[in-house]
Amino acid sequence: MMAAAGLLFCTLSRISLRNFGNLPWITAGVALVLVLAGLSLFARGNDRADGMASPVLFGLLMLWLWEMLVVGLHVPFVILPPPSAIALAIGHHLPMLWADFVQTVLHAVLAGYAMGCGSGFLLALAIDRSPFLQRGLTPLGNLISALPIIGIAPIMVMWFGFGWQSKAAVVVLMTVFPMLVNTRAGLASTDAMERDLMQTYAAGYWQTLRHLRLPVAMPMIFNALKLNATLALIGAVVAEFFGTPTRGMGFRISTEAARMNLDIVWATIVVAAVTGCAAFVLIAAIERVVTFWHPSIRGARRS
Repeated sequence: MMAAAGLLFCTLSRISLRNFGNLPWITAGVALVLVLAGLSLFARGNDRADGMASPVLFGLLMLWLWEMLVVGLHVPFVILPPPSAIALAIGHHLPMLWADFVQTVLHAVLAGYAMGCGSGFLLALAIDRSPFLQRGLTPLGNLISALPIIGIAPIMVMWFGFGWQSKAAVVVLMTVFPMLVNTRAGLASTDAMERDLMQTYAAGYWQTLRHLRLPVAMPMIFNALKLNATLALIGAVVAEFFGTPTRGMGFRISTEAARMNLDIVWATIVVAAVTGCAAFVLIAAIERVVTFWHPSIRGARRS
């Protein structure tokens, strides 16, 4: 109830910003206290609804504070638009934002993510199998991970053209090394007693890999998948700054920023942020199903 009353005060204070003197700030103070009190009550709850309500209400609180400060302090639109203007931009330009989403995410990010993570996983298996490859590919992987995306992106555009293929190539370079490192670390995390037990069963390399080492490495592999989900989106968006067709998130950000349409720029940023968060949540949900046996997953379920 306190949180609902606080949100009601948020709406009233937003309206009063343009009409009354110091009343908006008094109303804002009262609303802030009420919302924080509601958040503290939800934080003490133990059920699933309370756990979901706390971050949702906290996010709404941050948006409301953003709106209040930008409008109340008369911040110029070109510096920081209010959330209400960003929401209107999303509604007015939804077809354009969807076309940008398809170009960047469904074409470049998905293809580059799949190829980068798959290549990193296969390279980790090859390095684990061959000491020669371990000595040769590991320094090369370190070199690739240190390459600046600002310098690589225009080269990829020159090599693969202005389509999504060049952006996918950048994504591959950004995602292959995290998967390689995490998979190698996961495969090496089995202890000597577990390996000795597999040897007593006369298990060969591939049997040990399938039944012991890969299951143990799954938490590290999923860490790489979650990390690469955000890296892939960042890489594709930055690569689009250097050449793309007349659509794409990076193209939209650079073009509309030059035109001073900051509401569209922020709308594109919001779409990219929501996409990255959704990908992270999806991979985390799959991780909970695959690694249900892991102590961290079992402990989270009990809590």
